[in-house]
Amino acid sequence: MTFFTAVQYKILRVAFPGEPTIMSGAAYEGKSKIRTLMGEDVLDQFKGKTVIDFGCGCGNEVVEIAGAGARMVIGLDIQPDSLEKARRAATSAGLSDRCSFASRTEVKADIVVSLDSFEHFNDPAAILRTMRELLVPGGLVLISFGPTWYHPLGGHLVSVFPWAHVVFSEAALMKWRSHIRSDGATRYSECAGGLNQMTIRRFEQLVRASGFSVEQLEPVPIRKLRWAHCKLTREWTTAIVRARLRA
Repeated sequence: MTFFTAVQYKILRVAFPGEPTIMSGAAYEGKSKIRTLMGEDVLDQFKGKTVIDFGCGCGNEVVEIAGAGARMVIGLDIQPDSLEKARRAATSAGLSDRCSFASRTEVKADIVVSLDSFEHFNDPAAILRTMRELLVPGGLVLISFGPTWYHPLGGHLVSVFPWAHVVFSEAALMKWRSHIRSDGATRYSECAGGLNQMTIRRFEQLVRASGFSVEQLEPVPIRKLRWAHCKLTREWTTAIVRARLRA
């Protein structure tokens, strides 16, 4: 450990001896996550369609999309525990006949949905290629993700205060994190879920190289910083990025 890293680590240990509470999932409490992120009328697009939820987690959005009239919804995730919870959720909702869950699929979809995932994918360019392969010609990808890397809380768990992941080094923050997580991770990319340090600029570059036609690519400003949000400041003042891509 370098002297600089050691000093930063000691500051973190003294100032933040336990797990911070700055990150919270309360933003979606009692709300529809997909409608909050993608717009109130988003569910109308799924009626009669085959849909893939790429990174479905516990299946809440899969069940909601199926309940909105989709013909079939396939939830994809790499976590077996999450897939099992998702299956139980679909069964409880009486929608297991229109919902399926797996780690991969060969089914071609009309729409692929990806929520809160692109800042976590280890190889996001490969993920975009996979999504394109999973679509019928002219199919649609709906993406929303955030916070992006230069958001005040873009470091997720290591954002012990706004922009902490910019102020402190990765080595110091990961050393601090080792006291509250036992997974042995020493890099952001090795954490549970992983962080690929996705910026708006990098996402735009990935999309341009993907072969998709861009119908929408919108950095949505942080509400309290809307007054300062512009092309020059967007990396620091954007809450989420949402996109509509056409195959």
